[in-house]
Amino acid sequence: MTAVLYGCGQHPAGSANRPPPSPSPTAPRLQSAAQLASALTAAETGIRSPSTPDARVAELAHQQQLAYLELAGHPDWLPAVLDAMPPTLKLAVQNNFDAMAGVAVLNPPLSSPPSWHVVAAPPPDQLLSYYREAEQAFGVPWQYLAAIHLIETSFSRIDSDSTAGAQGPMQFVPSTWAEYGQGDIHSTHDAILAAARYLQASGAPAQMAVAVHAYNPDDHYVTAVTAYAENMKADQRAFLGYYHWRVYVATRAGPTFLDPG
Repeated sequence: MTAVLYGCGQHPAGSANRPPPSPSPTAPRLQSAAQLASALTAAETGIRSPSTPDARVAELAHQQQLAYLELAGHPDWLPAVLDAMPPTLKLAVQNNFDAMAGVAVLNPPLSSPPSWHVVAAPPPDQLLSYYREAEQAFGVPWQYLAAIHLIETSFSRIDSDSTAGAQGPMQFVPSTWAEYGQGDIHSTHDAILAAARYLQASGAPAQMAVAVHAYNPDDHYVTAVTAYAENMKADQRAFLGYYHWRVYVATRAGPTFLDPG
């Protein structure tokens, strides 16, 4: 699966019979590159500030996500947006745009929203402990594990199999799990360690691009994972922003939010 922002690259088996909601019923649409740059500056800056309360980080992360969704619909705005961003944020914005573009290629719009089971994610500190345990055991930078987890199932929020039969938080097919997994394919902890084990066997950490390509042999996937990982390497608090992103999928009516439950 490639779940984040636009949903799963391996399309789910079923679709829900419900009208697609707007990306955010209460958020005003950003009408210009200048408005979008202002929204992104506020969101990216606030997320990165250690003094920002957790509840506010969650709000800013949704603002950030909606701004990038809007930018995805107006890629011609990117040069003006980058020109208006503070120098310290330009690379982060470019990386997020590149990641979103890569994910979008993997996810053609669906005719209707999928019938994924969306649940709450494990707490961020718990996820970080799993990533770091895997990094210590297998040498895979934790940021790459977080990026894959984000893209595959939005940090375990999407509790559904893909049509290709991939299962669990890190989306293993059973045959690959049999070789690299230990424990429960549906356990977030066990799946993260299995992903690190697989990436190490595929060339990580010396050849991360090669290893990520082995995980999902598509250059757009490699671009997306690398871009998100680089942002988290540059500032660990970028992880908190990604953690609070909600589950949206691409439909022909536009980005559609999937409610938990």
